[in-house]
Amino acid sequence: MAVNTFNPSRALRLQRTAFLPALALAAMFGLAGCETTNTSDAVIRIDKAQGSEENIASLTAVINANPRDPEGYNVRGSAYGRAGQFRPALNDFNTALQINPRFFQAYANRALVYRNMGQQAQAIGDYNAALQINPSYDVAYIGRGNVYRMAGQDDQAFNDFDKAIQLGTTDGRAYHNRGLIYQKRNQQDKAIDDFSKAISLAPNSPEPYNGRGISYIALNDDDNAFADFNHAIELNGNIAESWANQALVYERRGDKAKAARSYRHAIGLDPKYQPARDGLARVGVAPAG
Repeated sequence: MAVNTFNPSRALRLQRTAFLPALALAAMFGLAGCETTNTSDAVIRIDKAQGSEENIASLTAVINANPRDPEGYNVRGSAYGRAGQFRPALNDFNTALQINPRFFQAYANRALVYRNMGQQAQAIGDYNAALQINPSYDVAYIGRGNVYRMAGQDDQAFNDFDKAIQLGTTDGRAYHNRGLIYQKRNQQDKAIDDFSKAISLAPNSPEPYNGRGISYIALNDDDNAFADFNHAIELNGNIAESWANQALVYERRGDKAKAARSYRHAIGLDPKYQPARDGLARVGVAPAG
């Protein structure tokens, strides 16, 4: 049975993150060439319940019933990883690969854990191994592309995202992340197209709305940008970047009071989020602390 890396439709699997959660505002007031950057790449969203004693015991029982089935170790490793228990996760993926050295999904799963541990070279190695076994595995292209993008290797990242898209991926992260590179290259129309495709594939994820909004800002289309930022907040009101993005539009409109309110809200969610602190200073309010 094939295993989809971190597929949310599979119970007890590590959730396959649709988009990277930290979407930072890089556009300063009045700047024509805006871009969205990721200040952190929290590639695994921690869910402690996945590592609960009851859940792990259930998965262990499956392994004990069939200890030579690599699938069981892959699933339990995914649960450990989802819970932030990276060492046990690595152990399980290692065991799965010892049993089946061609288990390309386990390579990609282990790569994601390495990414979250900051071991990027090991992650690249595992993505390469997965792709050597299955050159059509879109998950590995997207994962490797993100490692390259976070390292500033935009050309390599673009090629990986583009390859995943050519393979017909339905994972919106490929479009979202390619859109970020188009945005960085100031190819805003192409970025908007990619963010829009990402939205069509994952309409409940706020990140592509934030990304598209920043590209609209770069094109001085503040009304569409404002609509996207507001919708991002409706989808998830706990992301500081969305509030700072909304504040930027208020600021550009000259409504300093509303801008200050939204910047304060962003800082309340993330006191260290520098774009919000800078924005608050620009509208004439000193951030606390």
